[in-house]
Amino acid sequence: MITYVLFAIGFVLLIKGADWLVAGSASVAKKYNVSDLVIGLTIVSMGTSMPELIVNVIASMSGSSEIAIGNVVGSNIANILLILGVAAFIYPLTIKESTIFSEIPYSIIAVLLVAFLANAPIFNPTYSLIISQLDGIVLMLFFGLFMLYIIKLAKEGRADMVEDAPDEVLPMGKSILFISLGIVALFLGGKWVVDGAIAIAEQFGLSQNLIGLTIVAIGTSLPELVTSAVAAMKKNTDIAVANVIGSNIFNLLWVLGLSAMISPMKYDPVINTDILVLLAASCLIIFSLMTGKAKNQIGKPTGIFFLVCYVAYTAFLIYRG
Repeated sequence: MITYVLFAIGFVLLIKGADWLVAGSASVAKKYNVSDLVIGLTIVSMGTSMPELIVNVIASMSGSSEIAIGNVVGSNIANILLILGVAAFIYPLTIKESTIFSEIPYSIIAVLLVAFLANAPIFNPTYSLIISQLDGIVLMLFFGLFMLYIIKLAKEGRADMVEDAPDEVLPMGKSILFISLGIVALFLGGKWVVDGAIAIAEQFGLSQNLIGLTIVAIGTSLPELVTSAVAAMKKNTDIAVANVIGSNIFNLLWVLGLSAMISPMKYDPVINTDILVLLAASCLIIFSLMTGKAKNQIGKPTGIFFLVCYVAYTAFLIYRG
């Protein structure tokens, strides 16, 4: 029973830990005159992906690679179908052409890259399917290219690609306290979530893939859900969309890449189905923009359709077991 209680508390700690770490780190950076843009590109952007990273690193080191990979793929599917669906239901999302022709295609390339690297050994029967440390390095290199692209956009004045950094500058002691609390909360939260996920899978005879793709994925996507929903309510659709697309790229390239570099991850071929769902969901964004009534806009009906698709996908996962 205590494992399940800690499992629930773990998600709270992951979310609060990311908030504390971002607030403390951003405050220290601003104290030393680091620009809001740089803070947004690094601390804030990575902060929303920190829950996925911590869960993945702990799961990977624990030998639970199915949870780690399922968490990333499941989080990305939830980001598109669930989070974009909720945001579009709240307020129509207008997407800039540069996002349509640059960032979204790059997120699709990231999906295809992970699929290729994970399945490459399939052509040589003597090797098992894994995301190796070398694969992790390749993913991190592509992540570096993405960061260079973001910096280029920033220099051109596209600072709207990232969330605004916090304006408040905390006292140094409080900043260090927030950073320390954030690190501890993230570590404990990640450990309890992974331990709880393994326990649930074992007790109910469920696969770790299922737990990673559903409960863990949704739990670690909560920061993105809150950010996009609030942005939509404030009619700041750039942040709502950029948050989702950017998070997906961070998860596939940074989170999965760093996890693989720490410890190679066994890849279950059944995840290929979920990779295809993620690929289809990514392409669905572009398709919905091309066929929508308003130009470059995801409206309320499309948001509802996204949510229905996510419910159907979740039902499929439960049926698959």
